[in-house]
Amino acid sequence: MPKMTAPEIRPPAKKAARLKRHVLLRIDSWLDSTLWNAGYNLAETWEEITIFFRRFRVRGLKKLGFEIAGEAMTLGTAGAVVLLTLAQPALEETKKDWRNHDNFAVTFLDRYGNFIGHRGIIHENSVPVDELPDHLVKAVLATEDRRFFEHVGIDFFGLARAMTENARAGSVVQGGSTLTQQLAKNLFLTNERSIERKIKEAFLAFWLEANLSKKEILSLYLDRAYMGGGTFGAAAASQFYFGKNITEVSLAEAAMLAGLFKAPAKYAPHVNLPAARARANDVLTNMVQSGLMTEGQVVAARRNPATVIDRDEKEAPDYFLDWAFDEVQRIAARFKDHTLVVRTTIDLGLQQAAEEAVASSLREYGESYRVKQGALAMIENGGAVRAMVGGRDYGESQFNRATRALRQPGSSFKMYTYALAMENGYTPQTVVTDGPVSWGNWSPQNYGRSYAGRITMETALAKSINTIPVRLAKEKLGIDAIIKTAKAMGVETPIKKDVTIPLGTAEVTVMDQATAYAVLPAGGRAARRHGVAQIMNYAGEVLYDFERDEPPAEQILTEQAAIYMNEMMSKIPYIGTARRAAVDGVLTAGKTGTTQAYRDAWFVGYTGNYTAAVWFGNDDYTSSNNMTGGSLPAMTFKKLMDYAHQGIDLKPIFGIDTPMPEKEAKPEEAVSETGEPLVTLVRPRSLSSQSTRMIRELGQRLKSATPLSLPADTAALGPKEAPTGATGAAPATGATGATGSAIPVSN
Repeated sequence: MPKMTAPEIRPPAKKAARLKRHVLLRIDSWLDSTLWNAGYNLAETWEEITIFFRRFRVRGLKKLGFEIAGEAMTLGTAGAVVLLTLAQPALEETKKDWRNHDNFAVTFLDRYGNFIGHRGIIHENSVPVDELPDHLVKAVLATEDRRFFEHVGIDFFGLARAMTENARAGSVVQGGSTLTQQLAKNLFLTNERSIERKIKEAFLAFWLEANLSKKEILSLYLDRAYMGGGTFGAAAASQFYFGKNITEVSLAEAAMLAGLFKAPAKYAPHVNLPAARARANDVLTNMVQSGLMTEGQVVAARRNPATVIDRDEKEAPDYFLDWAFDEVQRIAARFKDHTLVVRTTIDLGLQQAAEEAVASSLREYGESYRVKQGALAMIENGGAVRAMVGGRDYGESQFNRATRALRQPGSSFKMYTYALAMENGYTPQTVVTDGPVSWGNWSPQNYGRSYAGRITMETALAKSINTIPVRLAKEKLGIDAIIKTAKAMGVETPIKKDVTIPLGTAEVTVMDQATAYAVLPAGGRAARRHGVAQIMNYAGEVLYDFERDEPPAEQILTEQAAIYMNEMMSKIPYIGTARRAAVDGVLTAGKTGTTQAYRDAWFVGYTGNYTAAVWFGNDDYTSSNNMTGGSLPAMTFKKLMDYAHQGIDLKPIFGIDTPMPEKEAKPEEAVSETGEPLVTLVRPRSLSSQSTRMIRELGQRLKSATPLSLPADTAALGPKEAPTGATGAAPATGATGATGSAIPVSN
């Protein structure tokens, strides 16, 4: 027999390896079966879904309908996203405390203490809609929005009807805005004509309809609309025009009030009573056509039209009051009392002259230059705003172009580059090179497309050479430093960084330019622009005083830089681009500005007494007929300043003690389009500044019961030409309200 041997024993390592392979094979088998089953089940499920949906399959016209519906859903979703994006800016406006925006009741006085207007709510005039005469509500709805109680903020039927009528007439004869849209504009927006504003207006109209009742919307509209004569709201207009409470107006008077909403300046009865009565007759016709009244009910009102109280035709400085009201709300927000009396800085004599200067310029040259709007801001050196013109007609448009309109300043912005250069060691006699310059893909050209070679900084600014400020910004100063200088000097508008800024492509306001330029005659100190001198409550307590409560002016430019700038700027009206701006017998300084395609024309200038910025252009940004800053703006500046400097103590421009230079070439005398010489404004006679100072001192002594020794030559003091814009001794704060150096003999 063969010999038996012991069975072979496998090593533990081989057993472990075999076990591992077994486990991995089991896992692989499980994965394969699971995935196969999952795929099979998915296929079965998909087949079942396909079989289920086959019963809904359509062909022919039905399929076309489903395709259109699907596309509509896709486009609708995309449209909803776009609408939400467009609505966002409008909804931001509603975050403001718009209900209490007018919870101030402010009575405004001019610099001498004379009443000039009011803003905010008038508590005694607040009348609920339910208490208003039925015929007044019907007159407003028949004229402004017949479908007011049917639409949801926008009347699409009315809009279509208005577009049809306008297309048929070939011009705008009907408006499509609802009463809610008009309220949205009054509450949140301005009268600026832009697509952005119309989009916001539409969304805000929907928002108002969703958050307010129809009665609340109607009540707010009747309380907030401008009604002419400096009045806001139907209740205030009723008192102003008829001297009676709004609840007592007759049908004829209600029709006249309802006719004011469309164009208060055109139909204001105290200005043009025949036009107001004709408009009221149209309102009565609207009431009959809309079925709210019968012809028999309105015939008496047609035969006996409303009569109005005789009022002085002198208009309130409404643009200034709107701006000053915003200033009051900012300052007085911390005061508990919101029923206030505010003494402003405005000088009604200068204000009237400013309005006449702008209006006459547009009247005489507007058609030939193809411009329809102008704006002006005038600051007495020291910071007080003495005059403001925000547009051609406040009744037609309450949008303030002096403080809100953003326009390119053109070459008038070059001042900031040159001021920064003077701060960095340049002088008026520094020689620079006028030649081709490029910055990236941009190569600016001079106005005449020629180059002057080596010239002084003074000549470059006087001739408004374009390449010099660009070269300075590129090689020496930098864009950031120029923007910082403009901000420090008083430009409050955000400035976008761009290499073209040295030539004035950044948008600013007229008030920005006036404020910044006023730094130069102040010796480089901040202008401290302000329109509110004092705020008092009705108990006579002075809550705010500008001189007492505001910090002193900061030094923005060094005095030497200011002197250099004044030396250069004072040459421009005599040897430069602004020879039409030189004030007769008064050293004048300033800079012109003209933008691309002649869309905007500026002149910003100053004397030792006043600084003023003047702009002309069009709201729709259309080009003028080759109007430059040295033409209409410069002539308007001269008109105003010739008036303002009559009979006052003339102050020198800071750092300039040289005689007034002679003009290089005297332009032709300014004449109207009919060829007649323009009428020169003449200031009324008033007390001299010496007499004014003596009277003020007398008032202060009497107030403090201190004996006063009158000078021996008191009797020799006599009247001189009106010094209403002069600056004399420290202002008094007595009951008369005089804050300047002159007290007019009569208002």
